Amino acid sequence: MVMKKDNLLKNTARLFGVLVIGLTLGACASAPSEPEARAEYEAQNDPLEPMNRYFFEVNRGLDQLLLRPAAEIYRGAVPDMVQQMVHNFLLNLNEPIVFTNSLLQGDPDNAGKSFGRFAANTLIGVGGLFDVAGIDRQEEDFGQTLGVWGLGEGPYLVLPVIGPRPPRDLAGMVADTYIDPWNYLARRNDIDFPEQTVRFIAEGVDARSRNIEAIDEIERSSIDFYATVRSLYRQRRAALISNGDVTPEMELEPVSFEFEDDRSMENKTAAVAE
Repeated sequence: MVMKKDNLLKNTARLFGVLVIGLTLGACASAPSEPEARAEYEAQNDPLEPMNRYFFEVNRGLDQLLLRPAAEIYRGAVPDMVQQMVHNFLLNLNEPIVFTNSLLQGDPDNAGKSFGRFAANTLIGVGGLFDVAGIDRQEEDFGQTLGVWGLGEGPYLVLPVIGPRPPRDLAGMVADTYIDPWNYLARRNDIDFPEQTVRFIAEGVDARSRNIEAIDEIERSSIDFYATVRSLYRQRRAALISNGDVTPEMELEPVSFEFEDDRSMENKTAAVAE
């Protein structure tokens, strides 16, 4: 128990240190004086841009060094059917979070769909390996819940490995780890680190393998890839909060800005938003 408390304090201290560094670097970027440029600067709400760009490039480097190669090997070595089963299983693990946040947002209809998906796919779909429910899925998380409750996003923030997580979404991510029953069961059985780490890596590799070409095309067509991701991330989050027509597979994953398979150019553009 003492060791767990020490680790929690250390992780909190590291995060605090990152934020302090960001505030220091962000202070170096002065706002432009010209009215139109000043309006654009304020609309971007990115006072920590120097730090954010630095971590953005760090994450791209980690993606090229580790995640993309792993995703290419995974996609080439694992049969498509097995990849789909893994994808279904990972989505099913997240259904309790979708269900809880749907209730918190006052959306019983989506909560009922989420419960139905989870029950059918878990009991009949072999623990979620097969999507037998066939019910449309709407992604929900506590960051969206805070947005529905009226809390602002806050300044744009990019963190190492995690990627874009403005304060509201960062707080939501932390809350979701406690909402998630699988994390609770893992902590109760003293296996929290392996369970969370394996799941984190699996979700990253799964998402990255599905979006290799889409991300490449988005990067090639972007004059400023960082600015494109920042803008589209916000558009996507706004669409999710308002229950816009955005699929959960477009979710931006840690490190590499992964997005779901491109079915059209619209999907590719919407994908980068996260």
